Amino acid sequence: MDIITKYFPHLTEEQIVQFTKLKDLYKDWNLKINVVSRKDIDEIYLRHVLHSLGIAKVMEFQEGARVLDVGTGGGFPGVPLAILFPETQFHLVDSIGKKIKVVDEVVAGLDLTNIKTTNDRVENVPGQYDFIVSRAVAQMETFVRWVRSHIEKKSTHELKNGILYLKGGDLTEELAKFSTAQVYNLTDYYEEDFFETKKVVYLPMKYKG
Repeated sequence: MDIITKYFPHLTEEQIVQFTKLKDLYKDWNLKINVVSRKDIDEIYLRHVLHSLGIAKVMEFQEGARVLDVGTGGGFPGVPLAILFPETQFHLVDSIGKKIKVVDEVVAGLDLTNIKTTNDRVENVPGQYDFIVSRAVAQMETFVRWVRSHIEKKSTHELKNGILYLKGGDLTEELAKFSTAQVYNLTDYYEEDFFETKKVVYLPMKYKG
């Protein structure tokens, strides 16, 4: 937990309590339904929570903003971001029901009121959002095809509406077709070795009505 306050020192007491409870909730539920690898569960703050919050180093979501987390798995990056931005509405989607069950239980345990969940493929989910977040669930070209109809027309943030994607490794080839993509190296924000190849990719997207 200290690693979270190291990089996010201005948390409220409620946020500190929620981040502190998060590990035990995931440890308990992971024994019943495995959503986080066994080796990662002890390093959940580094490998999952802080990694998810890398998006917050690039974008500060505004009050009332709507964010769609596609392929959320056990709730990443959506759950940590929802704790950090309590006035932003998050919609966490995954096609695997047991993963959404864990997310629902964690959300209830943390008393988060700004998250809703859906067990379905994102192509079947209606609605538009300011931003779409995810952790490397597909190649960018495939991901864009899945989500391009979900972008809200009106932008109200400093960055135009679009995708904020957590990815790793060399992305040169994958992003070759996306001239407007911006890549933020997480080593610019975090000093831990784990983040050496980790990045946030921001891709602005036009509304597709």
